[in-house]
Amino acid sequence: MAEIHATAVVDPAAQIASDVSIGPYCVVGPEVELDEGVMLRQHAVVEGRTRLGPGVQVYAFAAVGSPPQDLKYKGERSVLEVGAQTIIREHCTLNPGTEGGGGVTRVGANCLLMVGTHVAHDCQLGDGVVMANNATLGGHVTVGASAFLGGLCAIHQFARVGQGAMVGGMSGVEGDVIPYGMVMGNRARLTGINVVGLKRRGTGKPDLQRLRAAYHELFVDRRGTFQDRLHRVAEVYAEDPLVQDIVAFIRADADRSLCQPKAENAA
Repeated sequence: MAEIHATAVVDPAAQIASDVSIGPYCVVGPEVELDEGVMLRQHAVVEGRTRLGPGVQVYAFAAVGSPPQDLKYKGERSVLEVGAQTIIREHCTLNPGTEGGGGVTRVGANCLLMVGTHVAHDCQLGDGVVMANNATLGGHVTVGASAFLGGLCAIHQFARVGQGAMVGGMSGVEGDVIPYGMVMGNRARLTGINVVGLKRRGTGKPDLQRLRAAYHELFVDRRGTFQDRLHRVAEVYAEDPLVQDIVAFIRADADRSLCQPKAENAA
């Protein structure tokens, strides 16, 4: 039987697994689904059409599933989904989707959302994403698996952050960040490959060398047009999955331009 503190306000219509733990002064709305092992610490609020996957933890004063902060939102039914084992720390805010963005906000499994982070409407986060304190996503942002977003950074609406990328703290990101890339600054510029993150994932030296070479040709050498360089890299590294991740990311339809290196770093 679920462990629910006497001071918690839990709507009888909420779907709650038998081993869920709900702490003091929590609020759980009628359309919420809490899977097995979910733990709500004191003063957590979960509302709207929100599903928390197995083992999700929500800490004090987090607001999960509150209506989107979008003036176009008119109360249409939309959804927030949070994957298994994700940790949502104090004062985080996560909003469901909107009709104009597909109606669903998704946070993957094994993510860590540190204190004060914000996931806006219609965002899509892959597995293993880390958002450091007060990192903020505008609406419709896509963040690839294992990306790291530094503290106090802000990602512009409709921007994409590729898998394995790293965004430096206090960066304002207006453009798309390539997979495995690093960006920082106001406004954020591409500064290289996230070698540390790749090594932590077990990427070997030969793979790193090929990735660096492809990066250098795309963003540093600057011989010919960017499309010419992209075509050459796609052909030369046709069998390299990491390089092909970058090629596919660049070739995909996008609403924002790519984050590029500063001119002095690209000479």
